[in-house]
Amino acid sequence: MTDLNELMKQAKLMQEKFQTAQETAAKAVVEGVAGAGLVRVEMTGRYQVNNVKIDETLLSEEISVIEDLLAAAVNSAVAKVAEASKGSLSDLAGGITLPDGFKMPF
Repeated sequence: MTDLNELMKQAKLMQEKFQTAQETAAKAVVEGVAGAGLVRVEMTGRYQVNNVKIDETLLSEEISVIEDLLAAAVNSAVAKVAEASKGSLSDLAGGITLPDGFKMPF
């Protein structure tokens, strides 16, 4: 029975560490950039977009150019959040490489 109690303690500790890692990731803020900095997107670790900045010089461009750059900046920010989350989970898992698509928070 001692082994089961020890296993339960370890599971609880791992759950607490995971919760802390989730909270830390949620507080993280990254910036996605496109068009050499003409479009910037600020995103949290929960994939919430906080801010979008579009340089005034782009306003004379066709809307499709702005749309493409905005999509690229958002995708850049999403990739950065995913990479940070993957790193946090890998640290939590003791350096085990986690498969692509394994995201935090779930």
